[in-house]
Amino acid sequence: MSARDWIDKDFYRELGVSSDAGDAEIKKAYRKLARELHPDANPGNTDAEAKFKSVSEAYGVLGDPDKRKQYDEARSMFGSSGFRPGGFGGGGGGFDFDFAGQSGQGGFGGGGFSDLLGNLFGRTRAGATTAGNRPRRGADVETEVRIDFVEAVKGATVPLRLSSPSTCDTCHGSGARPGSSPKVCVTCGGVGLVSRSQGAFAFSEPCRDCRGTGRTIDDPCPDCGGEGVSTKTRTLTVRIPAGVEDDQRIRLAGQGEPGRQGAAAGDLYVRVHVTPHPVFGRNGNDLTLKVPVTYPELALGTTLTVPTLDAPVSLRVTPGTTPGRVLRVRGKGVVKRDGQTGDLLVTLAVTVPPTLDDAAKSALEAYAAATNAHDPRPELTAMVQKARES
Repeated sequence: MSARDWIDKDFYRELGVSSDAGDAEIKKAYRKLARELHPDANPGNTDAEAKFKSVSEAYGVLGDPDKRKQYDEARSMFGSSGFRPGGFGGGGGGFDFDFAGQSGQGGFGGGGFSDLLGNLFGRTRAGATTAGNRPRRGADVETEVRIDFVEAVKGATVPLRLSSPSTCDTCHGSGARPGSSPKVCVTCGGVGLVSRSQGAFAFSEPCRDCRGTGRTIDDPCPDCGGEGVSTKTRTLTVRIPAGVEDDQRIRLAGQGEPGRQGAAAGDLYVRVHVTPHPVFGRNGNDLTLKVPVTYPELALGTTLTVPTLDAPVSLRVTPGTTPGRVLRVRGKGVVKRDGQTGDLLVTLAVTVPPTLDDAAKSALEAYAAATNAHDPRPELTAMVQKARES
């Protein structure tokens, strides 16, 4: 893609956000669109696939603070109209700027403007090697997976299907049909830039014949169209470590987009979503469990059998235990790879029967009469008495 094409793109519009959107808003918009447009969710839909690529390209720039800053600076220089034939700006004739670093109209002499373009498009001053000829690390890729609560606690191995750019198997990344190879662009001599003069001004701009890469392909690969990269669906087996938490990201080194010109591939980040358990909860490394008990069990004491994620355990409730008490079962929580082990925290919750038969009602009335002298609310009683006397 040439500088002209790159700057003319409105990446903010692609993601549906304003130009002053924060990093979190940009990430949220990208993740929403990526889920909706992902090829796995739209099999055979070429329009969705094209939009998915556009959204990924936009996030590749706006999701990187340095690239976003350079992108914003370039668009502010060129105005909303972007590149114009014969120069830049929205005026009829436009302004002509010095791409190669020579002094020129607009105050960008001394290399400021060309240095900005160098940052944006990976090019140095005129006469230097272009980014298309230099190795470039592949972009990082992010995907999502959902696992259940037990898998998150104990760890799991899950298959993951990805539709993402990958090195073309036919041309092995060269972009040329097997048996042929790319050639040095005769127009720019492999530099990726061409220069021209107009009056007192000198111009250097991306070569249109090689699109700034410094190479031309006479016989493109039939499978990738000369890009060296094609979108493929692949299946990975991902090991989810024990103790992973909801919304946590797992990094798989070298499983992202392939690098260019022999450079290393990017990384794959797997964001894990955990389905809540109907009985257990989690607080860090500890598991939580609420166990219903009766009042007699608390007052008289009892032994409860409570579940864990392994085998049930017995839990002793001493006489006179108060409702809401939390009992700890050590070593029955989350066991992480670093050896840290959590506990199972059991909260005792008193249940009240919705109805009583005559025998139960008589027994409770007798209990109430026998304990009539016990005031369960001494502090509140004292406050009420003090209020009456004042």
